[in-house]
Order: sequence, then structure tokens, then C-alpha cells
Amino acid sequence: MADKEKENNADDYGAGDIKVLKGLDAVRKRPAMYIGSTSVDGLHHLVYEVIDNSVDEALAGFCDKIDVTIHMEGSITVADNGRGIPTGKHPGDSKKRTGAEIALTELHAGGKFESKAYKISGGLHGVGISVVNALSEWLDLTVKQDGKVWLQHYEKGIPKTPLNLEGKTKNRGTKVTFKPDAEIFETTEFNFDTLVNRFREFAFLNKGLTINVTDERTGKEETFFYEGGIISFIEHLNKSKAALHPNIIYISKEKDTSSVELAMQYNDSYSENIYSFANNINTKEGGTHLAGFKAALTRTINSYASSSGLMKNVKETISGDDTREGLTAVISVKLMNPQFEGQTKTKLGNSEVKGMVESMVND
Repeated sequence: MADKEKENNADDYGAGDIKVLKGLDAVRKRPAMYIGSTSVDGLHHLVYEVIDNSVDEALAGFCDKIDVTIHMEGSITVADNGRGIPTGKHPGDSKKRTGAEIALTELHAGGKFESKAYKISGGLHGVGISVVNALSEWLDLTVKQDGKVWLQHYEKGIPKTPLNLEGKTKNRGTKVTFKPDAEIFETTEFNFDTLVNRFREFAFLNKGLTINVTDERTGKEETFFYEGGIISFIEHLNKSKAALHPNIIYISKEKDTSSVELAMQYNDSYSENIYSFANNINTKEGGTHLAGFKAALTRTINSYASSSGLMKNVKETISGDDTREGLTAVISVKLMNPQFEGQTKTKLGNSEVKGMVESMVND
């Protein structure tokens, strides 16, 4: 009898049970695989994915202004003055779709896999804008390029209109307006302060970039522009603390196609406050750049203490925790080929970065 049941159960599972999810169906079926969760964190991650593209344009030297607007009905707009998503027909596409439509409807489609278009990019995985499209009730794309204005409307990731020519312009850039799908997310209400904190980081990490944020629901407005870069970031983080030394320590290094920036200052608190970034992405789980900094800081302070005779009567070396007590630091790396762990890119995995950071701090 038991054998008979096993046979029946085996028959229940066949080739027809293997589901093939086409296009963006997989994203709508398992959204957390792409944005981490469907909570308020995942909701805000949609905005970060869109603005990542605009910041990549800034990194490439083609964009210096980004406008973000939260609308009354729950949608949000991100507009930049970059080159605009390509509007021409893609030469390798059998359906003769535009580059813009492919970017918005295909996973792993984008201009960031080749170094020609973007030497440095945060949007590594190529899923960003298409995932946003898939998880939106609707999305409107506007591209200003070569004197023309193009518009396209999507619903739940599906194009409902072609990319239509709507007029002429002297400006350029990409504007994306989308409304998150309430069927997907636990909440669709954007938090102004949460978004503003992230946008402030972008402005600190990109000297000369202006980010304007408007909340039509409340009338709140913020503008971020920091010529001092991550030095200004440290000043902001330490503004309510007593610094132990007046000048912020700043060091930077470039090697081949990679660069590292570090700013740090000790204060009278007992906790450490270290922010790490890779290609403008906040690597909250750290990674090789943070590991390299911590190791080098501990080694450098111990080496200095030993050579200066400060450790004569001390048997143990200074621990890493002790060297970071009261430290505020920002480390930012820019890489041509960043390796992130996970789709949400919260940890950097490039092994060569650890040595580069250690060398910079040791020197």
C-alpha cells in the first residue's frame, strides 16, 4: 500500500510542474529576491534603483542635477539632466524594440556591462529599472534627447504604448514617474525623511551634484549640494559632537581604474560611526573595503604607539575596538567592476580592494 502511494506521489510531479516565468513575471512572483523585501524598505529600494541610474550619469560626467518629487496620489518622479536612456531601435533585438523599452522590460539589460558607456556604475546587476517597472501599478518614462521628447506608458511592467515622439526640447535627460503596486507592497507610502537621508549621502559622495527633493503631500523641500564631498559628510555626522582634533583627516588614492577616498575624525563619544560606500551604494554590511580600513587602522595605530615608546609598559596591543572608539569615518571606493553580494548590493566582495585600502591607510 505504501509503495502504491509512493508511485502515485511520483506521478504527481512531472515536467509540466516546472514553471517558466517569462519577462518580468518572476519579479512580481518573488519580489523579495530582487529588492530584499516588500516592506517599507523594499518600497524605498525602488526609488534608490531609479536614482542610481541618474547618479551613474553624474559619475560619468553627464549629469549635475537630479529632481525628486513625491506626488499627492502616491507616485514619485526622479528626473535628471543626463544623456537620457537610448531611444533608438536596438540593433540586436528581433522585436525591433527601442533601447529604452528593453531596459525597462528585460532583466540584466543595461549600459553598464561594458565600460564604454559607464566606467563607474552602481547599477551593476542590470535589474534596477526593469524591477521598478515590474513592481509598479504604472510607470511613465520621459526621455529628452537630441532635441526631441519621447514618452512611454507601462502598467505592471507591460508597455501600453510605444515610445512616442511628443515634441521638441532644448534640454536633455530622463524622467521616470512610477506608482508602486499596492498588490505587492505592505505599504506604498514613501517616507520623506528616509529618502532625504539617502539623497543627502548621494550629494556628499558626488561633489558638485545638486539633488532637489519636493514632497507635494506636505510642502517640504530640501536641496543638497556639497562641494566638500565626504569631508562635508564628516562635518555633518559630527555636528552635534565634540571633535578631539579640529582638522578632518582626509586621504585618497587612485590605482588603474579604481579610487579610494577616506575621511575620518575622532570625537568624545564612545561609539564608532563608520559608513562605507562602493560606487555610491551604501554597503551596510561592509565588505572588503571596510575590512581593509579596520585592519590597517589597528595596525597603523599600534605601529605608531610602539615606535613612539607609548607601549613600553603595556604587554597587550591596542585592540581594533579601542582604535575605533569615538571614530566617525566615511570610506568610499569607486570601481570599474564591483562585485556585490546579493541583488540589493549591501556588501562589497572585491578581494583586491582590501589590499588597496590597507596600503593607502598604512602609507
